[in-house]
Amino acid sequence: MPLLQPRLMFFLAFAGCSVLMLVALYLQHGLGLEPCPLCYVQRAEVVLFGTIALLAFLHNPQTTGRRIYASLLLLTAAGGIATAGRQLWLQHLPKDQLPECLPPLEFMLEVFPLKDVIMKMLHGSSDCAERGWTLLGLNIAEMSMISFVLMLLWSLWLLRKA
Repeated sequence: MPLLQPRLMFFLAFAGCSVLMLVALYLQHGLGLEPCPLCYVQRAEVVLFGTIALLAFLHNPQTTGRRIYASLLLLTAAGGIATAGRQLWLQHLPKDQLPECLPPLEFMLEVFPLKDVIMKMLHGSSDCAERGWTLLGLNIAEMSMISFVLMLLWSLWLLRKA
């Protein structure tokens, strides 16, 4: 079926990630929602997924190349699921068990070594436990988890198709 060609599917994955990033930027700059450290990590994972998909679309590889790109997408989506899962776990912790708040990202990048900044961001903070804005009863972390699960399924389909 010509519509389900892997090259088109890689492009659609890139387009989907672009839409996700536009929504994230709108929520931040349009609605004034400040992202938490885990949100920044999830954004990076969406950008990485989209970049890999765009490279695969532009490269238009044969079977082995498609498998490599699909595997990289699969790993990126799995990392996103882990990060979104961490945020959901933090959201369900009692308030007295939450990790302390982190300073702003810009400050941490100036003061701490990059390795420490990455570890602190992956660990999350009490900022990550805020449920905040919702759509259809789902908060941003839950929608992010759904997006990463869809990315994982998309990657599995591409891997199978290759």
